[in-house]
Order: sequence, then C-alpha cells, then structure tokens
Amino acid sequence: MAQIKSVSDFLRMYVDGFKNMTWGRPLWVIIAIKLFIMFAILKVFFFPNFLNQQAASESEKSEYVANELTRPSQQH
Repeated sequence: MAQIKSVSDFLRMYVDGFKNMTWGRPLWVIIAIKLFIMFAILKVFFFPNFLNQQAASESEKSEYVANELTRPSQQH
C-alpha cells in the first residue's frame, strides 16, 4: 500500500474512491449542494455583518474591536 505524502495524494484517494462507487457522483452533488446551502444561503440570512452595523469607517471598526477585546468580561 502506497503512503500518502501530500494533501493532493489524500484528495486523489477520495476522488478515486468516489469514482469507483456506483453512488459516487450523486454523493458529490449532495455534498456540493449542502456546502452551498451552509456557506452561501445561511450566511446571508443568519449571520449579518455585525461590525458594519457598529461602525462605519475602518478606524472606528478597529477602535470598537480593541474596546471589546480589552473590556472586562461580564460575569453572571
């Protein structure tokens, strides 16, 4: 058995494995659709750009982040 020496060897192993399966292509389609839904659609609706709502310019954004990082945590 050959050793996996790089990331491309690792990925090639999975691609070859899916090619030899009877359900390989439909599984890749399902994986692609799932990733598209997770990263494109859900991000738009559930993860707004919070930093743009807090500050307008780059300097205000960096000041806001610095204040949030150095502010003492609020314990309950």
